[in-house]
Amino acid sequence: SRMKRLFTLILISLLVALVFSQVKNVIYFIGDGMGLSQVYLTSMLEGRPLSFMKTPYIGLVKTHSANSWVTDSAAAGTALASGFKTNNGMINILPDGTVVPTIFEVAKTYGVRTGIVVTCRVTHATPAAFYAHVKSRDEENEIARQLVENETVDVVMGGGWANFLPKDLGGKRDDNLNLIELAKEKGYIYVKTREELSKISADSDKILALFAPSHLDPASSRKEQPMLYEMVEKALEILSKDDEPFFLMVEGSQIDWEAHDNDIYGVWKEVKEFDKAVQVALDFALKRGDTLVIVTADHETGGLGLSSGDYRVDVDKIRNFKKTTDWIMANYSPKDQEKFKKAIEEYFGLTLSDEDLNRISMSKNPKIELGRILGEKVSVGWTTTTHSGTPVPIFAFGPGAENFTGFLDNTEIPRIIMKLTGYSLQYPLLKEPVTK
Repeated sequence: SRMKRLFTLILISLLVALVFSQVKNVIYFIGDGMGLSQVYLTSMLEGRPLSFMKTPYIGLVKTHSANSWVTDSAAAGTALASGFKTNNGMINILPDGTVVPTIFEVAKTYGVRTGIVVTCRVTHATPAAFYAHVKSRDEENEIARQLVENETVDVVMGGGWANFLPKDLGGKRDDNLNLIELAKEKGYIYVKTREELSKISADSDKILALFAPSHLDPASSRKEQPMLYEMVEKALEILSKDDEPFFLMVEGSQIDWEAHDNDIYGVWKEVKEFDKAVQVALDFALKRGDTLVIVTADHETGGLGLSSGDYRVDVDKIRNFKKTTDWIMANYSPKDQEKFKKAIEEYFGLTLSDEDLNRISMSKNPKIELGRILGEKVSVGWTTTTHSGTPVPIFAFGPGAENFTGFLDNTEIPRIIMKLTGYSLQYPLLKEPVTK
């Protein structure tokens, strides 16, 4: 009957409204360069499923940019943060020059608190995609200025203080702007060490934590600077203190660089660190029921293949790896053949032949050649030292997580997030970046 149909429709729309209003907080993880192969290889090496592999909802994401089937992090970051495709290299500005707002800027107008936690410079492409608008990702001094002046992000943790300081203070700026002083004037608490971070009171409102002049050390050799999970713990403590809604973006920034180097060990340790940070967020979300956790990647890097022949991957051999190829090249020279061979035996448990050594010394990029040779010896292959166009996985947990399944385009992710939180995605196409 008509009444019954009407009643059912009303019930359905109420349920939809209920589902769409349950998401209060969003924790958005981006493993830079982390394709399915990087995830699964780490799981094989760890001998267990990674924390995000256990999420109930999984989908696939297309990553191409407006001008290439193979995206860079600026265009991919823009898609993930604003829902628009742009050209490689551009951040939140479309190919025609239109400036588009990010989900952080839109959420801010609704009083939502925001945070970014990364292991690269906070002005690097992925974090910048959540708050900056530039024609080129290389304009990192300008990106730093926008970060401080627009106050789009309340809690900022990562590396890169040199872009915030003038040259006479050891920074990289020519305009004499001391953005760290400006940030303090705007109410940010500035910290530079792991110890200072641990002492920050959870009642703090705004944090600018920059632990290195440039990027943080790789996860496999980071000692003085905080690990990603420690930063996430502190960020969640601060962002959730008064029970106001918040958005947090966390990037496993260096998975990408290890994959650029075709470095199996490096990828393993970076994904492992990233996974530990995801676990912190999942524990937080499990206790609450109002927090959506999303884990995805901006693109795949390296074209990693889990076998380069003989129907196998030598997982046990890879487990003996102890160093990155970057570390080896910084400490040993292939010209000193005996020492170099000994180092490879000591830190990888593998023996280099004279032909291998020759390949390394003759190569334009000895570090990558070493990475490829080590890969060949354990039956792991790489197709490129840049990005690939392979779709990446997305994992979702919490209210609304069922919306992140199927074959998605990366621009759909922020749009679904905004629908779930109830903030208007009637994107005003602004010519100027959104400021307070």
